[in-house]
Amino acid sequence: MSEVIVAGVGMIPFAKPGASAPYHEMGTEAVKLALADAGLGYDKVQQAYAGYVYGDSTCGQRALYPVGMTGIPIVNVNNNCSTGSTALFMARQMIASGALDCVLAVGFEQMKPGALGSVYTDRPSAFEEFDAAADQLIDAPGIPLALRYFGGAGLSHMKKYGTPLDAFAKVRAKASRHARNNPLALFRKEVSAEDVMNDQVIWPGVMTRLMACPPTCGGAAAVLVSERFADQHGIGKQVRIAQVHQ
Repeated sequence: MSEVIVAGVGMIPFAKPGASAPYHEMGTEAVKLALADAGLGYDKVQQAYAGYVYGDSTCGQRALYPVGMTGIPIVNVNNNCSTGSTALFMARQMIASGALDCVLAVGFEQMKPGALGSVYTDRPSAFEEFDAAADQLIDAPGIPLALRYFGGAGLSHMKKYGTPLDAFAKVRAKASRHARNNPLALFRKEVSAEDVMNDQVIWPGVMTRLMACPPTCGGAAAVLVSERFADQHGIGKQVRIAQVHQ
């Protein structure tokens, strides 16, 4: 087992739908930035994981081929809101297991404006049974589907653990503090928990407008390497992904 070193990262400015470059250009640019940050050429990458939700099955190849066509496996990852973390986790697994020494993880998204909805309407939805159960548990007519999912999860947490709504508002405020210091973030205005609580109510007792995340387009990438690879290529080992212990 090897510890996993983050050799380099890259991120492009995030934008509203319609204001960004196409998905493949965003992915390509994020990868180039990560490789430059690592001081490595694409020829050193042994495998890549490309995460996205809205796109065809080989969007990862479309984004990576302009960087280089070295013949490495490119795995496309679609896992809804955990897509980015899943791609990074899978890349980490390959390093930690000792199978590979240099793996790339990239995520990108080109979204449409408006509330999220079904893309394929000619076949059963993957959420079909979940939606039916949610309809029985959550009385929220008129609330967009994605907000019902996440708001419903928050509502369940409040009922089960007595979590106050302002605890979620503090999470939103914390995120805004990070965004204020990130020149690539879409919204950089810092808000307080009080601002969040006092904003327009979307779902009484469950959610205000500042708790809802709008569709956003962007891209980010990370190059992960083993300790051995880092030593061989003079890469600093200050940033690591923590080991997962069972």
